[in-house]
Amino acid sequence: MSAPLAGIRIIEVGHMLAGPYCGLMLADMGAEVIKIEPPEGDIARSVSPHFVGPHNAYFASLNRSKKSVVLDLASEQGRQALGGIVKTSHALVTNLRPSAIRKLGLTYAALRHWNERLVCVALTGYGLDGPHAENPAYDYVIQALTGVMALTGDPQAPPTKAGYSAVDNSAGLVAALGLLAKIVQGQGGQVDVAMYDVMLSQLNYLAGAALNAGETAARQADSSHPYIVPAQIFATADGWLTLFITHDKFWKIFCDEIGHSEWTTDARFASMAGRRSHRAEVVSAIARVLRDAPAAEWVRRLVPLGVVAAEVGTLNDALCSDIAAARGLVVSLGDGSLPLKAVASPIRFDGYVPHYGPPPLLDEHADEVLGRANA
Repeated sequence: MSAPLAGIRIIEVGHMLAGPYCGLMLADMGAEVIKIEPPEGDIARSVSPHFVGPHNAYFASLNRSKKSVVLDLASEQGRQALGGIVKTSHALVTNLRPSAIRKLGLTYAALRHWNERLVCVALTGYGLDGPHAENPAYDYVIQALTGVMALTGDPQAPPTKAGYSAVDNSAGLVAALGLLAKIVQGQGGQVDVAMYDVMLSQLNYLAGAALNAGETAARQADSSHPYIVPAQIFATADGWLTLFITHDKFWKIFCDEIGHSEWTTDARFASMAGRRSHRAEVVSAIARVLRDAPAAEWVRRLVPLGVVAAEVGTLNDALCSDIAAARGLVVSLGDGSLPLKAVASPIRFDGYVPHYGPPPLLDEHADEVLGRANA
């Protein structure tokens, strides 16, 4: 099977994470992604202290299989060279500030004379236009402004950032979706994706409760769900266990297995509504039981019964897990001559296995790309 996006050519004028992650998703599905870099290169080339040969580990994790071309887009020569690439491309994605996007001519209005069918995606903090468009926007800031920090962590502790770049990654995925939607439509045009909008959208049911019931979303102790009980982490004899019981059927199975069948007839415990109304009592009772055995023992007993439970592990645990091995989630980049590894694409297609090429060296593909554009 050919790659799903074989024959699709994408220009990426991005840096750090959100834009490059968008490009990465498209490259993994077979698109040719041409990364336009300034003479000094994407700052991501030096962010991490970890290098594998000439490749920075941070940069490699976001830029595999792409082609690098250095252009000074502030110069007329650079803009003309970009126009030559645009002529045979399907889309351009950028995550620069709106003022830089306009100054460098990276909008559909500026590029349409090169290619009427070009799709231009602007991935910004607060949109291409509006009173907040030029405000600085980083993952940290958007998490703070949209309430994500206020929803994360222990209620008695300071607001907490999610442990990874949730905003940048989410925005990159949405940008890829918008880009592909316009390509499928078959019409060129401008796509406006704002990180702020993406995160508010992802707060869906919490936002719905606020808008329709006046509910104020707040941090929950032990990472608990606002409506479902029990759905949180519990201390065990040797670590932490995540327990998530949504249906009364599985509540009965859980109670029988841990030796507390009487909870299934106690009005405070027997139904989801009862457990929600008596959260503190329910959680306290479960916590006393789960402390008596290691997390792995609870998983061994509960998971085969259909009860949703898992040990709280580390990233390193996940990368080395049986699940990761079975899914082939850790891959080598390039021809194997460098021990450069990454996490595989999360999207699978029957009959298609992505080729995970190495990240490009700075300006590595200038002759190929510009030669083709000038042909």
